[in-house]
Formats: sequence, C-alpha cells, structure tokens
Amino acid sequence: MKAIQVQAFGDPDVLTIVEVPDPKPGAGQILVRVHAIGVNPVETYIRSGKYPVLPSRPYTPGNDAAGVVEAVGEGVTGVPVGARVYVYGSLTGTYAELAVCERSQVYLLPDKISFSQGAAIGTPVGAAWRALFHRGHATPGETVLIHGASGAVGISAVQFARAAGLTVIATAGSDRGRLLAQEQGAHHVFDHNISDNPTMLKDLTGGQGVHLILEMLANQNLGKDLRILAKKGRVVVIGSRGPVEIDPRMTMSNEIDIRGMTLALATPDELLQMHASIGAALEAGTLRPIIQEEIPLGQAPRAHHAVLEGDSFGKIVLVP
Repeated sequence: MKAIQVQAFGDPDVLTIVEVPDPKPGAGQILVRVHAIGVNPVETYIRSGKYPVLPSRPYTPGNDAAGVVEAVGEGVTGVPVGARVYVYGSLTGTYAELAVCERSQVYLLPDKISFSQGAAIGTPVGAAWRALFHRGHATPGETVLIHGASGAVGISAVQFARAAGLTVIATAGSDRGRLLAQEQGAHHVFDHNISDNPTMLKDLTGGQGVHLILEMLANQNLGKDLRILAKKGRVVVIGSRGPVEIDPRMTMSNEIDIRGMTLALATPDELLQMHASIGAALEAGTLRPIIQEEIPLGQAPRAHHAVLEGDSFGKIVLVP
C-alpha cells in the first residue's frame, strides 16, 4: 500500500509517500480501507519535532480517517467487513491507504455522511463536543462565544451549541468566515476584534456577559476573554500558540473559571458519551462537517502548509 512516512522531523517536505506492506489486524483490531484522511494542526507540530511527546521514526502520521472495513481480527463484533466507518485514532497512522485500529477507535458512519465528512469528525468534532459539554458544562439558555468559528472545531461547536439551545455568538477573521458561521447557525457573528469591545458584548447579553467562551488562540485572547464573561462564567482553552499574561484578580470578583481541554484525557466512558452524541447528531442532521479542500495523499506537504495558513473554512482532508 501507499503511505506517508516521516523519516526525520522537520518542514512539511519530510512527508514522503512510500510503498509499504499491507498491515494485518490482530485480535480485537480492525483493518480499514481509507477513503479520506483528516489533517489536524497537531500533526504539523509532531512532524516538525516541536511537540512534548514524539513518535519513534519512521512513522506514518494521522489520527482521523473514514473508509470501509476491510478485515477484522478475532473477537471483533459490531463492525462487520464492508461497513462504512470513521476512525478516531489508529495503531499504524491514517495517512495511508490502509489503517489498523483498535475496535474502540472505529465508529459506524451514516450513509448520508460522505467519507470526506467522516474524516473531519474525530479530532475537531470531538474537541468541540468535549469543550462545550464535558469541560464547559454548556446549558440550554446560556450564551456561548465561539472564537475562530469558521474552522473545523468552531463550525462543529456552532452546530452543537445551536442544537443544544444556546445563544451563539461567533467570531471569524474574514467576511467569508463570518458568513459561514452564520450559515451554520450562529445567532450573532462578528470580527475577532469584538473581544476588544466588552461594552458591545455586555449590551448584546443584556449587561450580564457571556456564560461560556471557547478559545482557540488563548495567547492572544485570554486576557480579553476575562473581561466579557458573566458571573461564574467559564472559558475553555482549546488552542494556544504561546504564553499569555493575565491579571488573576479578574477571575475573583465574578468567580470565573479558566479550563483547559485535551481529548487525550477523555476517559473511555467520556469517549462513549461523546461518540454516541456525535452519531446521533449526524443521523439527525444537526452536525454537518464542512470540507474546505480535498488534497491527494501524495501532496501531504501542501496540506500541512494549508492547515496553518490564516483563516480556515472547514476541514482539509487528504484523499488516497
């Protein structure tokens, strides 16, 4: 099979396509014929060597994919050969034509969802759901501010929050991004710089501020976020690209919480809850992954450049 391998950490050009033997599933494992692969920013950090935990080399990148079950190992039930599935996690890496996964990493994909949309589910949709509900404790009737709402995580968060009965305020850095956020269900859409104007947001929320903020770039926005939260408000940090200085006293008067979020710490029970909710939302049509671009597998370096370039408008996927 064809697969992307990284022999040495570095720039995107270290992503090379090679021929390797087809992998085989062991007991409790599933072999998936990959039709589409989700590209995530974390994969660029690992590839560059600038990540706390690095894999042994050579390795095949990738965590998310969608495709068809090719074979199953002993003891696997509930996912038959030929089933359409999406993948969140893989033993062999998903930047390949075939991927071996644990049974717990494979989920059925509804017929109405394309393989490219399926590849956009695992990391970004999971991050949006966990940030809103496990970490943010979003409640119907509350107001949520979603920064970066035109990206894959932001779009999913807008859709989940709207379906859950929250008032959704979304920000994006371009007219195209703001239109996309509005089309996905945001009640109010603004330029990113709205967080520089706490008075506007206070007025928009009847003077109380927002209950929950999903923060994609905490190194730029966290200090501003603290000024626009309501009493007992929460900000969930989904992403940051550096340090930030804040005044801790701003958390005290309104008992504001700053909460980190990582999918890596989700328990098995939490993953079951998350993917059950995701599956129901896909079936109901309230979750609709948006694809920005499909790129051939052999052009993985271009995908790694694209995933970090300016505003995003959905998900970038690789296609074998």
